[in-house]
Amino acid sequence: MLTSNPFAALAASISPAVMQTYAVVMIVLVAAGTLFDVVHKGSAKYFFENWRKSKNKGAKKLGGGELVSIAIQTGVVDVLASGEFCNARRRIAHLLTMYGFVIYVVATAVMVFSYSTPEMPTPAFLPQLWWLGGLMTCLGGYWFWFFIRVDVVAEGNSPLRFVRADLFIVSLLVSVTLGLIWAAAGAGVGVLFGLYVIATTVLFGSVTWSKFAHMFFKPAAAFEKRVSHANESRSNLPGPADKPETFGIAREQPRNY
Repeated sequence: MLTSNPFAALAASISPAVMQTYAVVMIVLVAAGTLFDVVHKGSAKYFFENWRKSKNKGAKKLGGGELVSIAIQTGVVDVLASGEFCNARRRIAHLLTMYGFVIYVVATAVMVFSYSTPEMPTPAFLPQLWWLGGLMTCLGGYWFWFFIRVDVVAEGNSPLRFVRADLFIVSLLVSVTLGLIWAAAGAGVGVLFGLYVIATTVLFGSVTWSKFAHMFFKPAAAFEKRVSHANESRSNLPGPADKPETFGIAREQPRNY
């Protein structure tokens, strides 16, 4: 089971071109949804204006080398290590979900586009990576959903309470969970597969209404924060996660999450 490509078995009932087309459509939905979100909410305009204000108000001019160094810090600390989270449990859950999802999606894409039929033997490590990524996503996601969420832990709400802000994490967990169950059952094309496709479509098709697009904005926001701090300009944004004091205001550790 852990070494079998679940998508290759679909070739007996569905043309590989259908699954490949579906994957391309999901990519297009993410790109279109993200662009619409940027235009609709004015996120790009906001960050560029804030960037311009930071440069104009900054008491210290930054050189190209300093900007490169800040970009590297942003990539390593804020993106790869999720430095924005002060709470260790929240950070670990986020990293498990993030890296698990990346591994899961990449392994899915490779198996769908490069090893889509039984006649094209799939290297054993690809399905194993797919399972590892899926399980990491579920571990981090369910840990966050049931034990870390602020409205559950601090406010005492039901862990089954659902609001629009939860659309991304819920659709992600449902999609990955159904995918793993479908693969484990070896059900091929059937009810499980249909539910898996529906959940996945909701995940990638709801970018505009969920927090999916935030993953594209956050690196830019983190970079702007670090630049604002480095050039000593005032900003209405909190400082980098690794700075206990920013712009003269002490940051307290989160109490509720």
